[in-house]
Amino acid sequence: MSPTPPSSVRRVACIGAGVIGGGWVAHFLARGYDVTAWDPAPDAEAKLRRLVTAAWPALEQLGLAEGASPDRLTMAPTLVEAVADAEFVQESAPEKLELKRDLLAQLDAAAPPGVVIASSTSGYPMTDMQTVAATPGRLVVGHPFNPPYLIPLVEVVGGERTDRTAVEWAAEFYEAAGKSVITMDRELPGFIANRLQEALWREALHMVANGEATVEDIDTSITEGPGLRWAFMGPMLTFALAGGEGGMAHMLDHFGPSLKSPWTRLEAPELDRALRDAVVDGCDRAADGRTYAQLVAERDQGVIDVLRATGRLDGPAR
Repeated sequence: MSPTPPSSVRRVACIGAGVIGGGWVAHFLARGYDVTAWDPAPDAEAKLRRLVTAAWPALEQLGLAEGASPDRLTMAPTLVEAVADAEFVQESAPEKLELKRDLLAQLDAAAPPGVVIASSTSGYPMTDMQTVAATPGRLVVGHPFNPPYLIPLVEVVGGERTDRTAVEWAAEFYEAAGKSVITMDRELPGFIANRLQEALWREALHMVANGEATVEDIDTSITEGPGLRWAFMGPMLTFALAGGEGGMAHMLDHFGPSLKSPWTRLEAPELDRALRDAVVDGCDRAADGRTYAQLVAERDQGVIDVLRATGRLDGPAR
């Protein structure tokens, strides 16, 4: 798709310079790219440079790439000039479908042929956004987590008219740019991480609305409970350890019936053989040959390290 290999990209265009777009600018600058930004707001440049300045101390702690500097940021006066020599384009406009459609069509018309254009949308499928673009095959979703300069995750997925090569190129580019990438096989409203966040958020709101828990109770239940494990071991592998040496298979066979208990307001899926086997096989792949004892040791040390790193336990992290 792109005339430039993902690992050889040097100039990135960021369209939209708000919280998300500005976060992308800061990230790309810290990774040593030349960044050209454009935003129609009259005070966009001043706000963007303040954001980059505020983010830079954190980026220094994360580690800057060779040659990284805020001085490599250029603010273009027009959208066309912003993408004229871009080797990758990151769009981060407000979440309005018609705006996204029109803007992506404009970017498609202005960007050099073959250059991949990614949208930071947090909810719209690319299929709905690429409808008026002349060459929709190069349009992908590159959904970050806020702030993009600090949280590694980006979810990459194409639309019905996106070329598979564009998705693969974008995933390789984000990895070269220091991101942790999930390449999704199909479109899913809200993508993966947002859907998981939303499920937790909705249940939390239900509990507050019904007087079942306070805001403080809810936050403490995560920061002092499962959140300590989720920082390094996701919910699937965490639950696999709850099955002891029998792993996820024992966990599902033993606790599966509780899915039908009214613990949440969400409807549980039917735990049939296909779902059970898919979860068990996935956990086996995630374990990647590590034994139950090894995984338990990693989990225990990870929790201790998180507690120390957040000042809740004396002593330096390992």
